[in-house]
Amino acid sequence: MKVAVITGAGGLIGSESAEFFADKFDLVVGIDNDMRQYFFGQEASTNWNVQNLKNNFKNYKHYNIDIRDQKEVEKIFKEYNTDIKLVVHAAAQPSHDWAAKEPFTDFTVNANGTLNMLEYTRLHSPEAVFIFTSTNKVYGDNPNFLPLVELETRWEIDTKHPYYKNGIDEHLSLDHTKHSVFGASKVAADIMAQEYGRYFNMNVGVFRGGCLTGPKHSGAQLHGFLSYLMKCAITGKQYTIFGYKGKQVRDNIHSFDLVNMFWQFYQNPKHGEAYNAGGGRFANCSMLEAIELCEQITGNKFNYIYTDTNRIGDHIWYISDVSKFKKDYPAWDFKYDLETTLTQIFNEMKKR
Repeated sequence: MKVAVITGAGGLIGSESAEFFADKFDLVVGIDNDMRQYFFGQEASTNWNVQNLKNNFKNYKHYNIDIRDQKEVEKIFKEYNTDIKLVVHAAAQPSHDWAAKEPFTDFTVNANGTLNMLEYTRLHSPEAVFIFTSTNKVYGDNPNFLPLVELETRWEIDTKHPYYKNGIDEHLSLDHTKHSVFGASKVAADIMAQEYGRYFNMNVGVFRGGCLTGPKHSGAQLHGFLSYLMKCAITGKQYTIFGYKGKQVRDNIHSFDLVNMFWQFYQNPKHGEAYNAGGGRFANCSMLEAIELCEQITGNKFNYIYTDTNRIGDHIWYISDVSKFKKDYPAWDFKYDLETTLTQIFNEMKKR
């Protein structure tokens, strides 16, 4: 039997992974205890998404456990053992603002939880492919010290800089920078995942996401940029732009496109390779540009206020260079552009 284990199964990437791999594996084992609701409140609960998976996929089996619980995590690995061929570890505390409120919770979820998944994969399913969903926050605020230029609606990097063509590559330093507490816990997990690949020769891929997005996101103020933005556009709820004149730039990758990267890696895995995984030059926007798109799609005037105080460790300009992944896996490419993604988010929210 071929089994895929997916943590954070009710979340954006976890649920997309569960759907994507449902027809490729005999059994999809989902792990999620809805900590997102604890982090961000009832509006961010993922229970609706878990219920959808249970209703729509007969080969989906859900475990309501905490990835920090070593005994419960190991039980799953002991039960399925070498039948486990793929582990997608997407569970996390995902907000750098929230992490500062409860550093112990943030670190134990992001770092210890990842270690649990890696170690029990090694002990019970050593041939499995292990996918770790990391973040561009591992680079800290090093991107803010690049030569940036202010344009009418966005910040942009100087056209003469090597990063201008494709964005920031994997050689940017993770060191000597302010990460946020969240960024630091994800660095610990990122490096540990690489180490299990390189030291133990396991099939481990690390994917440093830009803004991960899509219609299954349970967006909240502290996490889920485009999802929460669209929610405010639909409801008229006031949105706050934090600093940088609203011109800060994010690249946005649809959850399907990211999970398709996982699929390509699964078919030809490497030992501890790290890849930047964002929308790149294909799909990126500033805060102001995203607001304009939301207004066009909803037909509503956006309600927002501005404060000069930026979020600690926030990126002014970040676009992921995905050239390394494309070189290693030339069959992969983007499917969803920014407008298509936002329209999907709008339609899903209206339906919900």
